[in-house]
Amino acid sequence: MRLRSFVSTALAAVLAAAVLVPTAPAAAATADRWGFAFVKDPTVSVWTVLDTTRQWGSWKTAFPSAWADGIKVGPGRFQVRFPQVGAGQRGVPHVTPVNRSGHYCEVVRWGQSGADQIVDVQCHRPGGAREDTPFTVLWTTSSGVLPAGNSYAYVQWAGGGLTQSYNSTGVGNAAGAFGVGQYAVRLPGVGLPDLIAGNVQVTAVQPNALPRRCKVNSWGAVSTVVHAEVFCYDQAGAYANSDFVLSYHRRRSVVGSFGPPNHIGYLGTAVGGQTNDNSMVGLNANTVVPLAPTGRFLATFPQIGLRETHVQIVAQGPGSNYCHLTQPWSYTTDAEVDVLCFDNAGVITPHRFLATFTSRV
Repeated sequence: MRLRSFVSTALAAVLAAAVLVPTAPAAAATADRWGFAFVKDPTVSVWTVLDTTRQWGSWKTAFPSAWADGIKVGPGRFQVRFPQVGAGQRGVPHVTPVNRSGHYCEVVRWGQSGADQIVDVQCHRPGGAREDTPFTVLWTTSSGVLPAGNSYAYVQWAGGGLTQSYNSTGVGNAAGAFGVGQYAVRLPGVGLPDLIAGNVQVTAVQPNALPRRCKVNSWGAVSTVVHAEVFCYDQAGAYANSDFVLSYHRRRSVVGSFGPPNHIGYLGTAVGGQTNDNSMVGLNANTVVPLAPTGRFLATFPQIGLRETHVQIVAQGPGSNYCHLTQPWSYTTDAEVDVLCFDNAGVITPHRFLATFTSRV
């Protein structure tokens, strides 16, 4: 597979011009601290424990009775608190809305409060107005080098530059802008030679809570280097500069840990550039079928829907279309994940997407 088969000419030009700015990773073991949760009711006005069937975190080893909780702080604005794992502004969060009405969510900020880690999320309805919606959320931070054969990496782009980076190979990542709202990310060493494998997730970060959403325009590997284009849009569907976080995982969970969890899976729906793996059943075991209305899809992850589980979704491909969860995923061994995709007006429209699923075991 050659570079032109999955990345645009613009991205290739950026890479050739060497305008990407590398940063080096830290050093201890991955994932250091993490948590995931599902905000079923985004309207609670006091700190309230979140759905205990769809949350878990690294705090559970030392604090098994502690649970993640959350509180509404404004229209569409909700804070999630992961207990006893505070790590300041380190790491990356991801968020995915859960509804049938085309809302989209971004991360405003994340940081430490006492011993806890807070992730501040802002959601918008189509058109950009701030409005409550259920959503899934995770936060994770990593350091150190992993054995060959499984890979994890992430970057944070903020204020026009790469401000945070982790790569499980110990090599520095890189990122750069090549147009308004258009970014190139380079993750060395974590891919498979000339093969699309693993999963990419992207989330917009907007410290001023302006309406923004980001997606994967294209991605793939050249040798073992994973390249990705990130395109970001405003409420009108126009390209717009935005901070964002991007993470990549292969043969590991979306939070970067493995063994546990051992029950993980991911897939992509791009024609000619699919990625599909399941830790229990193997390659190409996960399935996607279209549902009514057109633009709705059912993804099934066999044999990994055990214990507390988590899902993230991101759209893939050109245009301002976006995708998210329709409803909470099924709590069965063969986990069913219901996905809807939308155009900028919030009309259900077919589109490609990347999905990742993990259990806590």
